[in-house]
Amino acid sequence: MKKKNLYVALLCSTLLSFNTFAQNRTYDGPNKMNTWSITGYGGITKFFGDIKEYDFKRGSNEKLTGGWGLSINKQLSPLFGIQITGFNGQLQGSKKGHMSVLSGDSYDVFFNSPSFVQATVDGTLNVNRLLFGFKKLRRWKVDAHLGAGIIYYHTDLTATNTNPSSEYFGITYPISTNTSASSKTAGKWERNGSTYTREWVIPTGLAVHYELTPRFDIGVDFTYNYVNTEKMDATVGDYTDYQSQQGLWTFAAGESKKDGWGMASIALTYKLGKNAVMSKDGKYDASKGRYHLRWANPMDLIPVPYNPTMNDADSIAKANMPKPVDPRLYTDSDGDGVADLFDKEANTPAGSVVSGGGVAMDLDKIIRDAIKNNLPKDECEALFSNIEFDTDKAIIRNASKETLSKVVELLNMRTNCRIVLVGHTDARASDSYNVSLSRRRVDAAKRFLVRAGLTDPSRIIAEYYGEYRPIAENTSVEGLQSNRRVEIKILPNNTIRSTYPAGFRR
Repeated sequence: MKKKNLYVALLCSTLLSFNTFAQNRTYDGPNKMNTWSITGYGGITKFFGDIKEYDFKRGSNEKLTGGWGLSINKQLSPLFGIQITGFNGQLQGSKKGHMSVLSGDSYDVFFNSPSFVQATVDGTLNVNRLLFGFKKLRRWKVDAHLGAGIIYYHTDLTATNTNPSSEYFGITYPISTNTSASSKTAGKWERNGSTYTREWVIPTGLAVHYELTPRFDIGVDFTYNYVNTEKMDATVGDYTDYQSQQGLWTFAAGESKKDGWGMASIALTYKLGKNAVMSKDGKYDASKGRYHLRWANPMDLIPVPYNPTMNDADSIAKANMPKPVDPRLYTDSDGDGVADLFDKEANTPAGSVVSGGGVAMDLDKIIRDAIKNNLPKDECEALFSNIEFDTDKAIIRNASKETLSKVVELLNMRTNCRIVLVGHTDARASDSYNVSLSRRRVDAAKRFLVRAGLTDPSRIIAEYYGEYRPIAENTSVEGLQSNRRVEIKILPNNTIRSTYPAGFRR
């Protein structure tokens, strides 16, 4: 009874475990995977019970028996699965010198179960994945399985008296366990004129599979089936009186162990699903198709995030680095307000008024030509010039006053022009002080323009940057002087202004 209770507890635990996985742990990952398959079995059957002389070879009257089966399999996760399995096969057994305690006679006993049918629900556990992980034995699958179901069987038994001193010597007694009388307590099923007895069965076994192709697996399977009866062979052990058939008709329990049968078979599995693919080198690419959950770990289908090394990161940075900017874009060697990259006339004299291309212009000639030719007031060309200041001063020099006066005259003639004043300093003070000083220099130039007669002061735009935009090195007297400046830019009103950092324009 203890062993029986152990089987029942193990079965209930297994079914509960698989029910939990079916409800909560079935695969539902980001990549589509195939999970269904069909397996066919064919092999040799063997009975284990009272009427059996040898465990793994035939008795004197036995023939080799076999069976076939079919299962529908559902893989719930890489480790767990469930299957519905059906078997049909034949069983035989024999034993010599079987003694009847009641009569003292001996018998040669032979039984035959010509066609039994069994259906079970089994849970499977992928043992090698559980023990060795997913990196080893990639194309091998070792499944332990356990389940429960029912079996229908029909048994015919013959017992021949072999005791020469017996009055029944040589008489053969045919017995069928599955008459209408003997099947009352076990349940029955009528087939081909015979009554089939129904019993509970618990299958357990081990299957080894090998992945051949994306569609087919081949393997071997051994299953032992524990049947909940001791009369599958029509006997209850040494306490049977074959002459009187005592105990057979009522299916009364005897003292022998419960019967069982085993099957060693070759299994061929066809994997269902769309776009079936398999991994041959341990690498997976979900874009190529669907792998089967019997063989693939869903985590292997997710690409490993790329973590570049320092060398990789350096190579990527160099490959994506923009081309170096021409340094001439940031330098103005002659201080005329035009960057060297665009300056077509280098080394123009300090204080020169130049065109947008850096070419020195005669401001007086421009004004005379404008008066002489009576040019339209809405025409304007870009002109650039600088005025310089003494150290820590915001006072307009006399030489610069003449330039600013001509600028006023030109602006009053060309109403579609605007003027941009940009203040700068050298580096010999704090940042905040230099920004303030550059602002005072711009304000001084602006006041001079207004007092000199500029008719529309709103056309003046003031900006100041302190020491942040030098045009020369702050290491020489000449460089310091060049940086103490206010840039004068005369531009058409429709010219798009440059964008400067906030806090440095006014």
